[in-house]
Amino acid sequence: MPAAPEAQGLQIYACDPARTQGRRFAEGPAPTRNDFQRDRDRIVHSSAFRRLVYKTQVFLNHEGDLFRTRLTHSLEVAQLARSIARSLGLHEDLVEAIALAHDLGHTPFGHAGQDALNACLQGDEAQAAPPGPDEPRGGFEHNMQSLRVVDALEQRYPAFDGLNLCFETREGILKHCSRANAEWLEAREPGGVGQRFLLGRSPSLEAQLANLADEIAYNAHDIDDGVRSGLLSLEQLEAVPLFDGHRREVLAEFPALQGRRLLYEAIRRMLSVQIYDVIDATQAAVRAEGIDSLAAVRAAPVLVQFSPAMREQSAQLKRFLFRNLYRHPQVLETTGRGCQVVSELYAAYCAEPAQLPDSARRPGMGLRRQVADYIAGMTDRFAIREHQRLTGGSPFF
Repeated sequence: MPAAPEAQGLQIYACDPARTQGRRFAEGPAPTRNDFQRDRDRIVHSSAFRRLVYKTQVFLNHEGDLFRTRLTHSLEVAQLARSIARSLGLHEDLVEAIALAHDLGHTPFGHAGQDALNACLQGDEAQAAPPGPDEPRGGFEHNMQSLRVVDALEQRYPAFDGLNLCFETREGILKHCSRANAEWLEAREPGGVGQRFLLGRSPSLEAQLANLADEIAYNAHDIDDGVRSGLLSLEQLEAVPLFDGHRREVLAEFPALQGRRLLYEAIRRMLSVQIYDVIDATQAAVRAEGIDSLAAVRAAPVLVQFSPAMREQSAQLKRFLFRNLYRHPQVLETTGRGCQVVSELYAAYCAEPAQLPDSARRPGMGLRRQVADYIAGMTDRFAIREHQRLTGGSPFF
């Protein structure tokens, strides 16, 4: 008889690997690891995870050695999420697995690459043949692609495609989903990861936590990378209450501090206050909703949250970063070049399918989706090289 969650140091409403909803393909237990540990380990050893080291977060990899990439971002999300999970009595291995896998489906060149690939797919829909039985519906969305990576695109095991992860991990990876894709998923896997989007239900607290830790991590490290790049200044950040309050607090304690030490200490304190806020606000929400089981979590609204005051401060920071960093002319110029690479790669492969390697060909999928899958799996530098090979030029050189 498996131990109750409370006996493992978990709250009664946490996910328990002894009671997992299982894998799509049955496997026997591992002698020394629970199922969520196995999921985490499979993700870390996957090809898609290794490729994240050369995928853009905000700044392209070749723009500087110390800027975040998708890989280092995912590690920071995992650290924050695991730390908060321990305080909330949630399953640390599960929240870490979700955090490490949440960006596996991201394209090269960050969100700009995703937007370009989505535009290519949607622009072709009117002329294209109906999607194959193994194709998702609509354009391109990186959450759906991350699920497809772990469900089908990774090819490592003799008995199945994908990584064959637990339901709970896959549920957390699929943060967002269109109704059309939820219906497609439900038809292929009744009662599976698409069902909650059709019923309007919530995922596990571990999935909710990984989602919020993602927001906390990128807000903090984008300040750091923005200042490091010279595109943001400490003077500009005085307009952001969530950051500037801690900057002033640091200077009151260390009046001579300046430069990177001042920046790091202000960010560190900003992260700490957000973490404690999430812990307190989530515990209060769990009590207010009378949560006493995982089923109650799924029936309740999202519970892992900021307090209202912290949510507003976080939103102010996000608006600042959007205006002053993500929409900075230098960032837009670089990501615009990335969009050009993705769009021209897509056109080149669709015009000459023979250029696709055999490893990118999958029965049950049309050419457009095979091309999109191949491009989405590229690193920034491989996409640039491949674009140069196919077109004879490059917007980056």
